[in-house]
Amino acid sequence: MTFLAIESVFKTYENKPLLQDVSLEIERGEIVSFLGPSGSGKTTLLRIVAGLEKPEAGRIVLEGRDLSHVPVHRRGIVLMFQDYALFPHRTVEQNIAFGLRMQHQSRSEIKARTEAMLALVGLEGFGPRNVVELSGGERQRVALARSLAPEPRLLLLDEPLGSLDRRLREWLLDELAAILRCVGVTAIVVTHDQAEAFALADRVALLHEARFVQVGTPLEVWENPATPWVARFLGYTNLLPACVTTDHRVTSALGTLAMPCNVSLPDAGTQGTLLVLPWGIRISDGDPPGSGFTARVTQQVFQGRTTMVRLQIGEATLSVPLPTYGSAFREGDVVHGWLSPDALRWF
Repeated sequence: MTFLAIESVFKTYENKPLLQDVSLEIERGEIVSFLGPSGSGKTTLLRIVAGLEKPEAGRIVLEGRDLSHVPVHRRGIVLMFQDYALFPHRTVEQNIAFGLRMQHQSRSEIKARTEAMLALVGLEGFGPRNVVELSGGERQRVALARSLAPEPRLLLLDEPLGSLDRRLREWLLDELAAILRCVGVTAIVVTHDQAEAFALADRVALLHEARFVQVGTPLEVWENPATPWVARFLGYTNLLPACVTTDHRVTSALGTLAMPCNVSLPDAGTQGTLLVLPWGIRISDGDPPGSGFTARVTQQVFQGRTTMVRLQIGEATLSVPLPTYGSAFREGDVVHGWLSPDALRWF
């Protein structure tokens, strides 16, 4: 039996569809990320699952039970808010114990569970402290411990690292992923950051224009974006107008290219878009082996370990990430390039 089913959820905002026939199944123990830009309906869908908002159509089914008429406090679902919503007048220990007291657990049970949660998030000895004295990262851990303490059937996290600065966010990302997998809790994580989604989730569900436009593992989504919008959202820029020819080939500003056998193409003459994944581009100041293209370096953007090199090929532009150390190209250089067929995708 599917653990959680989101079935044909519909919701409007200011008389416009915010969620339209949205459906998704989540298995027990799975971590799924709702990924998309601001305003795509991610948080609204999360609140509908939690019971804080009502859908205008559709339903949420948890372990075979329709939650339409189940009160929020009886769903066994915990929502961890972006601002953590900790009680400032209570200690760390009292914050973590809050949900346990609501479950009417005994003092000894609450103490044991609270200490276990503090150890889990690496805050042993922090119990007596006041939460207002903690750093942002420490507050995030307390909020996570409080959310996990009641052993929820389903944990919902709304931009769990969104209020932290970049350095601290990157530092805590791996730790959060490890904790969620250690506990084995079924979880939904809302984020607009693909790095967070890929690091935390077993599957990623991308929301765009009121619908899920792609659902898959991080690797599936990264290697095979389903639409040009998904490709652009993931940061891919090498999208070129193209036309299907014969013999499983397409023609574009890069010439006529053989497509991978596993890429499905429409009939010859069909216009579309060619995506060139950046890892499949090679450039050299010497002659390319076999067929290739000639380009001019128009820009180099330093990105730390890599430098993004912009190439102009006729009216088309390609971006190629190269190791910063060892790259000898300069703006204005004429270079030769060639493509790996496995790096080509068709829309």
